[in-house]
Amino acid sequence: MSDDPLIEDFAVDEDVPPILEARLETGGARLDKALSDLFPSLSRARVQALLAEGVVTRDGQPVSTASAKALPGLYAVALPAVISAIPQPEDIPLTVLFEDAHLIVIDKPAGMAVHPAPGSETGTLVNALLHHCAASLSGIGGVARPGIVHRLDKHTSGVMVAAKSDAAHAGLSALFATHDIERTYIALVRGAPQPERGRIISNLGRSTGDRKKMAVLRVGGREAITDYVVDALFGAAPKKGSRPAAPPLAARVACTLHTGRTHQIRVHMASKGSPLLGDPVYGTGSPAQSVREAIAAAGLDRQALHAAILGFVHPVTCETLRFETAPPEDMRLLEEGLAGL
Repeated sequence: MSDDPLIEDFAVDEDVPPILEARLETGGARLDKALSDLFPSLSRARVQALLAEGVVTRDGQPVSTASAKALPGLYAVALPAVISAIPQPEDIPLTVLFEDAHLIVIDKPAGMAVHPAPGSETGTLVNALLHHCAASLSGIGGVARPGIVHRLDKHTSGVMVAAKSDAAHAGLSALFATHDIERTYIALVRGAPQPERGRIISNLGRSTGDRKKMAVLRVGGREAITDYVVDALFGAAPKKGSRPAAPPLAARVACTLHTGRTHQIRVHMASKGSPLLGDPVYGTGSPAQSVREAIAAAGLDRQALHAAILGFVHPVTCETLRFETAPPEDMRLLEEGLAGL
């Protein structure tokens, strides 16, 4: 039994997640507020997360709505097992494009998070690098992000560089800060941005309507610059006499970054009315039926974005390095399907 009179049982076992139990005598308050008061060790935000995870019960029945009114009863919270804050090495295969004593360049697959985060605590690039590089990985990024100087979204594939030495980490960070890095991405988008070649300059920041999304802002945010070129059009109707051609159904676009803001390409393409195909966050509107069928046939279950080119001057040896990889199978198959429209 706990010394806290509110807590009737706090089971602690290495193999079983601990369970907090306490009886609420008087209801009426918001559930998240009542539970954070009932369990002083849990913040209100933590309670909200636990409710969303479905690990809270009242008299044995699950409760999950943080804003609901709390009812009297016996509440139990099954706390998830504690996960180490320090990433562990994992033997995950990597496609290595270049490696020396100072840095490593890899072709990251779609679906691999760069570093541990809630929902992606293992199986990340950091876990793989810790195994592959053993002790030789820059510690400047801290224990959670050793060697990481830039990121790709979890579901974006392509070329990435990581630092193995502190000198390389400092040098690469400086190159990214001054935008002295060549970075070009291949995107498959709905319709096609107009004009077919241009530069997008805007301020990007957290959306005021959804804090989980980024958005083009009129006030605040940080400047973001993307150059783009439409490489190919799909499903475009030919022009008939003086009548304008129907707009294309999809396009392949090469996007070159001059800044590196979160979700920059995804937001910029959406702002031009051509969101990335398969993007669950910024893909407002639905592509044509034939495009949806091509996406399904290709097995694409992510945003169609690939970091194709990464070029920079080696921060230690001063060697000019440039790496280019083709989009992976899902994007290749999708492009083949789109070409047949």
